[in-house]
Amino acid sequence: MSEGAPHTSGDALVAFSNDLAAAVERAGRATVAIHARRRIPSSGVHWRPGVVVTANHTVRRDEEITVTLGTGETVAATLAGRDAGTDLAVLRLAGAAAAAAPTADVAGAEALAVGRLVLAVGRPGDGGATASLGIISALGPEWRTWHGGRIDRFVRLDLAIYDGFSGGPLVDAAGRVLGVNTSGLARGAAIAVPAATVERVAGQLLEKGRVARGYLGLGMQPARLPDALRQSLGLPGEGALLVVSVESGGPADRGGILLGDVLVALDGTYVQEPGDVLALLGPERVGSTMTARLVRGGVEVTRTITVGERLPREG
Repeated sequence: MSEGAPHTSGDALVAFSNDLAAAVERAGRATVAIHARRRIPSSGVHWRPGVVVTANHTVRRDEEITVTLGTGETVAATLAGRDAGTDLAVLRLAGAAAAAAPTADVAGAEALAVGRLVLAVGRPGDGGATASLGIISALGPEWRTWHGGRIDRFVRLDLAIYDGFSGGPLVDAAGRVLGVNTSGLARGAAIAVPAATVERVAGQLLEKGRVARGYLGLGMQPARLPDALRQSLGLPGEGALLVVSVESGGPADRGGILLGDVLVALDGTYVQEPGDVLALLGPERVGSTMTARLVRGGVEVTRTITVGERLPREG
């Protein structure tokens, strides 16, 4: 092509392809392979110097873990903590090689946008980085997983999460990390845990080894209240929560909650789904008291519950 000639669509496509390859190369420097399960290693992100984040469900053992860095060197790692609620785990790396290895360039939350081209980068082995291309197909507000974890934004992906990709980074066309990919939080859908959640949870795991999460020791299911009862109590909705189990010796049991009670509100917040209760049991509520508004035998009663901490062994 002579000097000054206009670019063709083919030139633009080549430039675009080169940009994507450069993005993978950039993100791949901080993408690691984690050897903590049988068969295919999982992927992870060298988030801070000496600290790797990954998908919790891919770390199948707590000891004898090794990590292959983007430089190709393999180093020993120890499990700093894991959180099933957000499907995140944090590893500490040993040695000077880990301290000197490249870390992720993390993008701000404003980089998340529906329709934006993104790449899932993985390192499911000791070879080079691998990738798949797609888009962010949906964004939503903060949500709770079925394990009670708080995810700052819902990020659904239209791309392939191949074997070994969970725990690896979701990156934009510039190679900046938007979050951590996982197939472990939504059945049949590829999603990403956004960078804000990763940063928050990683900090808690590094400090305490776990994420504090409140619990009441109750099993509940949605129930519809009769209109006359709802109106007499001045309730805004038709539903409440029927108590179907009470953990012996648990916080609710000690607070006087009985099997068959109907929970309508906690600390003045009306609840109609189990998720409504989970949303009220953040780390800051552990050890505090909550006032439960109940219907027992058609009569309104209140009880005070001291929120406990859900430890990992409690599921």
